[in-house]
Amino acid sequence: MFDFVRKHSKIMMGLMFLLIIPAFVVVGGREGFRRYNEGGDTVAKVAGHDIKQADWDAAHQREVQRMMASRPNLDPKLLDTADARYATLESLVQERVLAAAAEKFRLVTSDSRLARSLQDDSTIASLRKPDGSLDMERYRQLLSAQGMTPEMFESRVRTDLSQRQVVNGVAGTAFASGVEADVSLNAFFEKREVQVSLFKTADFASKVSPSDAELDAWYKDHVSLFQAPEQAQVEYLVLDLDAVKKGIVPNEQDLQTYYKQNAERLAGKEERRASHILINAPKDASADDRKKAHAKAEELLALLKKSPASFADVAKKNSQDTGSAAKGGDLDYFARGAMVKPFEDAAFALKGLWLSHHPADGCPSSQTTQF
Repeated sequence: MFDFVRKHSKIMMGLMFLLIIPAFVVVGGREGFRRYNEGGDTVAKVAGHDIKQADWDAAHQREVQRMMASRPNLDPKLLDTADARYATLESLVQERVLAAAAEKFRLVTSDSRLARSLQDDSTIASLRKPDGSLDMERYRQLLSAQGMTPEMFESRVRTDLSQRQVVNGVAGTAFASGVEADVSLNAFFEKREVQVSLFKTADFASKVSPSDAELDAWYKDHVSLFQAPEQAQVEYLVLDLDAVKKGIVPNEQDLQTYYKQNAERLAGKEERRASHILINAPKDASADDRKKAHAKAEELLALLKKSPASFADVAKKNSQDTGSAAKGGDLDYFARGAMVKPFEDAAFALKGLWLSHHPADGCPSSQTTQF
């Protein structure tokens, strides 16, 4: 065997090359594909969401394309520096912060507001036909050249309008006092004439040789020169809410307009907070197993009717909902559409405690019992 390997070493090396190298290619390619799908390393985190290296690279590429479109003579190398890429990351973080604030305060952009914004866009306005309608084919071509579909572009404009509401909400509440305004304006309009005479200490130091006694005597005679009176400069502003209210008298039309514009923000979704005990049975369970599950639910129901205060303890020991059992069956607050239909209908219609028996997860034959 070893003689064969020694005599045919080149053939053996070729076989090893064919077997080992593809293995490295497959393993390395799989790892690279996994990292690609994950978007690379996390470079920043905003409001609990990661900004991946791929997000940063894509944002910088868009910024380079935007700059080159506006300034064709610009050297692309100036946009590929560490400082330029970091500026893109800062801009991306700021964008995510504004998006998180808009989501937190539910600052949404209505379809009508989006339509007005698109109508005001001069580029889009140039795509209108003589009858005033938008040339959709040219509209799609324009966006396709930028790597976007109409849906992607309109979503980006909608997001930008929502983020502007965050910025305008902060900027709109800022104000400057009269003193600050005077200082800023005077800096532009006031003039001064100055004459300077320079006396160098070195020119006189060699001509003067005071003794310690002379220095002490001079200091005592001029103590006031080394003292400054205590001073304080204070500015304050009184905000009297009651006084402001007296000066505001909104009419009925203004109130109706405000409500219509903010109806979605003012109207919250109806929610319920519920606790339950789940006795479950798989879809393929036998009729006997289903009867046992039903009997178990009835047994717990009878127990809880006698002692409702023990609901949490009974849930911890018997509920088969692993997510809520440890919390005494508490499901926290939920809106319509979050639970299976029978369970949801009971939760929104009844008051008190109830026990749910689910023959199978999401099965329409689930039943809810109030007690």
